[in-house]
Amino acid sequence: MDRERRLAMSAAKSTIAILVTMDTKAEEALFVASCLTNAGTTPWIVDLSLMPHDSKGADMTGGDVAEAGGNSWDVLAAMDRRAASDAMLEGAISLVRDRFDAGELDGAIGLGGANGTTMACAIMRALPYLVPKAMVSAVAATAAVQWYVAEADIAMHASIGDVALNRITKAAMENAAVGVAAAAVNRANKAGQMQADPPLVAISSFGGTAGCVDRVQALLEAEGYEIILFHASGIGGRTLERLAREGELAGVLDITTHELADFVVGGVYDAGGERLTGAGAMGLPQLIVPGAIDHSNFWTGQVPERYLDREFFQYNAQNLLMRTDATEMEKLGRAFAERINAATGPVRVLIPVKGFSEHTKRQTHDLSGQEVGHWAQRETDAAFSKSLAAGLTAVAVEELPLHINEAAFADACVAAFLEIIRPA
Repeated sequence: MDRERRLAMSAAKSTIAILVTMDTKAEEALFVASCLTNAGTTPWIVDLSLMPHDSKGADMTGGDVAEAGGNSWDVLAAMDRRAASDAMLEGAISLVRDRFDAGELDGAIGLGGANGTTMACAIMRALPYLVPKAMVSAVAATAAVQWYVAEADIAMHASIGDVALNRITKAAMENAAVGVAAAAVNRANKAGQMQADPPLVAISSFGGTAGCVDRVQALLEAEGYEIILFHASGIGGRTLERLAREGELAGVLDITTHELADFVVGGVYDAGGERLTGAGAMGLPQLIVPGAIDHSNFWTGQVPERYLDREFFQYNAQNLLMRTDATEMEKLGRAFAERINAATGPVRVLIPVKGFSEHTKRQTHDLSGQEVGHWAQRETDAAFSKSLAAGLTAVAVEELPLHINEAAFADACVAAFLEIIRPA
């Protein structure tokens, strides 16, 4: 969105979308609308109901939403619930995103139980980062919140009771509404003030690569770059990829590509198959390191049967690390090569041959706790380097006789990155 449009937004009342099924939550939606009005913003009620009803008050009726998705309300009523929900989501996302892109929407709030939360959060995930988003939900404190929020910045508010009008739940809804309104007004007042300088650079991080990441961050900040770190635990990698694709980054130092190891074996820190693709698709300068790919993560007591005879390290009470084997390293090399070959911007690949994480100093054990060997396994790690080099078409692999957390390796990463982000 251009600066002139953002400035125009700041001069008008902020508009907040209320995402709700009006057939079951009309009174609650109108209450939240009054809270938003009292907070100095303009409510815009979007009805997500799957069937025709007689409730009034929506600015965009369910029929409007269905039509935006290429259907009619009557057609949706004849569909099964899943298909109807998908069709309504298509229309709602189109309407909400179009209004935002036109500079006419400043935030969103959803109300609902499990189904309402699923739909409202899916719509809010289509909005960019930092657009205020809140979900008042009866299922806000369940494990499913990781799927509702995913890589978005949605604030989840427990409704305490079911979403209904009583003094407890009304207070919960009002708190969320006032919070979104204040954030939207603040964002609108700062329209046009977003800094373009210093350039924002992303670094993927982890405890096992902290020695490298900390030094790289300090050196790049001294060179005039602003740094945003992403913890390589699944959600961090997905967020990095999305932010890269949204055009917010000047470059990426993917020092901790660990999530691809979890992707290969099915670990709990899997960031999905899109990992290591966003920066390349956007043509951003990338410095890539196989940081912490020497292990994947499983929750204690939940290791899949096919891995029960492997080597492990108990990182903490919850997190069990499984040592990557040579076959998996070969698969990782091919996965890295495929992604690097597809990149449209400059790429450097540095490999610390003396170890990919701090765990090289540790012993491995079996699931009974008995020591079985050393974490440092040069031949195993070399399978990655060999596979990667064989698969690359235009980028050279630079192997350095260093450990990832040695200062000299961090220095080499910074030097290589500066060469591609500041070409001569």
